[in-house]
Amino acid sequence: MFSLAEPVLTIAAALSVQSPFTRSAQNNLDCATARRPLESDQGDPFTLFNVFNAWVQVKSERSGSSRKWCRRRGVEEHRLYEMANLRRQFKELLEDHGLLRGAQAVAPEDSYSRLQQRRERRALHQLKRQHEEGGGRRRKVLRLQEDGCSSDEDREGSASQRADSIDIQDVKFKLRHSLEQLRAAASSAQDLSRDQLALLKLVLGRGLYPQLAVPDAFNSGRKDSDQIFHTQAKQGAVLHPTCVFANSPEVLHTQGQEAPSGEGSQDGKGQLSCKHQLLAFVSLLETNKPYLVNCVRIPALQSLLLFSRSIDTNGDCSRLVADGWLELQLTDSESAVRLLATSLRLRARWESALDRQLTCQAQRGRPEPEEDTGSPAVSAQEVAALSRELLQFTAAKVPYRLRRLTGLEAQNLYVGPQTITTAPSLPGLFGNSTPSPHPTKGGYAVSDHLTYNCLTSDTDLYSDCLRSFWTCPHCGLHMPFTPLERIAHENTCPEAPAMVQSEEAPAPPQKTSALQRAYHCQVCGQDFLFTPTEVLRHRRQHV
Repeated sequence: MFSLAEPVLTIAAALSVQSPFTRSAQNNLDCATARRPLESDQGDPFTLFNVFNAWVQVKSERSGSSRKWCRRRGVEEHRLYEMANLRRQFKELLEDHGLLRGAQAVAPEDSYSRLQQRRERRALHQLKRQHEEGGGRRRKVLRLQEDGCSSDEDREGSASQRADSIDIQDVKFKLRHSLEQLRAAASSAQDLSRDQLALLKLVLGRGLYPQLAVPDAFNSGRKDSDQIFHTQAKQGAVLHPTCVFANSPEVLHTQGQEAPSGEGSQDGKGQLSCKHQLLAFVSLLETNKPYLVNCVRIPALQSLLLFSRSIDTNGDCSRLVADGWLELQLTDSESAVRLLATSLRLRARWESALDRQLTCQAQRGRPEPEEDTGSPAVSAQEVAALSRELLQFTAAKVPYRLRRLTGLEAQNLYVGPQTITTAPSLPGLFGNSTPSPHPTKGGYAVSDHLTYNCLTSDTDLYSDCLRSFWTCPHCGLHMPFTPLERIAHENTCPEAPAMVQSEEAPAPPQKTSALQRAYHCQVCGQDFLFTPTEVLRHRRQHV
């Protein structure tokens, strides 16, 4: 949908095989120096992506020796062959299911080029046949010659050694794969823009979720080999020695800013910054230590809002808890409400577009003709708008604190079921729906992943002190709103752009007060839901 199939195919294949970097080359300074231009500070998937593309470019050059190129950089070439084979299998699977269009092989224009291509393939088939008839790889034997003469047996041995010098893996690779297509994909990878790389990073983060790790708060004062990370199920994990971050962990350190009122980063609440990062990893390898293998760094706040299966908030949305183990504390409640509303809208649009795209592709793959397959399910304008808003959302700079909850805090996280069982319906905010409190956490279930005002706090859960005046940027409505009512109004505002509202998006519920009662004003003839204090305030306005 985002036109990133080719790079994702390469990365998926690279993450499905063992690491191509040899252990013997880890302490080799020459190998590390030669491999450094291929390393990416974004993570291991991008490093493997660069290595594979550079190897394909060497393979396409007739004068280049890929075996020598790999040896100089401490790369095991056999793993790269496995990546190429897996990449082809993944691509064929997508093409068979109608999710990807098959690439057309480019035939040579003139007859001489076609003849030359047939000769090359015929020679490759002959080399493969000779290797199979000879029993595969022969055992090489070194003989000590006392005299300078060479017998017929020695000449046969040298001929067999010349036959063994043929790289049968390279022969199979050229027979199985189209170097022109691989080289075109590698060349297009070098032309990826900054926005495309950011989208690719976002897609990887969504694909690897929920395998996330948070850096320890004291990593900035530790050595490179002592960096500690925590997952939801495992504490005290470390980076694998082959990880690109193992040699440069400083890119994972939080760049904080000065906290107001003299609050520092050692107050147990984490460091205030807008650049907190999480590690999305492929696997957790447990030997003498738990190791994180194949990691990519992603922005913490935006990724959790877009990918988390459970997001819980307090009354003013300044405190968020993702998946019950990561706490986000924002200093600005206004920014928190705006980010929550944007994340709800983007998640609904992303899911809707993806479902329609998959449904349309599945219908195209059927043998029976369908009437509605003449045009794409998701238009290019819609994908462009979604991509642009996703990039703007991930680039938002909001200062916040990030920390991992302790076991005791996780046990006493929610207020629990409340005595209020129903909430009144406010026309214009929630439509005709009547939200109900969450049965176990408390608060209100805004969507299938967001629960509003269910976190324990010192203030009353249903107090009305969170209501403040706010003006809608779309319709100009000016009245006091709670944060939840603001989110609901932005999602249901009749003046908002049509593409913002998703038909499948669940209607967000409403926060109410236990003291509110239906009130009919005899003066203005309107119906309200007021507390006794609000009734007196309303009557005073008429006086």
